[in-house]
Amino acid sequence: MYALGRHLLLELKNCNKEVLNDLDFLRDCLHRAALQCGATIVGESFHQFSPRGVSGIINIAESHIAIHTWPEYSYAAVDVFTCGNNVNPEEIANLITQSLQPQKCSIIELRRGMVEKSKVRSITN
Repeated sequence: MYALGRHLLLELKNCNKEVLNDLDFLRDCLHRAALQCGATIVGESFHQFSPRGVSGIINIAESHIAIHTWPEYSYAAVDVFTCGNNVNPEEIANLITQSLQPQKCSIIELRRGMVEKSKVRSITN
């Protein structure tokens, strides 16, 4: 079986509360991670909540990178979903984790779009 995409779910705990409430910092963090890993950014949407918290998504040609923060709990949930083999989702996850500096981090990986390996050629060509 072959996975069309890999979806990483990051649980980042005990992060810097100030960083988690800084929309510009978080947007730049996701942009830098995407570009450094060779992803192609095709769009974005970010929102600052009141009194605190940020949700944002960077749409990449390879899928997406999303973040949702709860500064009051020093917590961020991050999704990194990539399709194909050109962009490594672990590299993106590592760069984001380095920027947010959580004291605790866990990652769950889901393999999405499982297809028979013999059919991959007809799907990708």
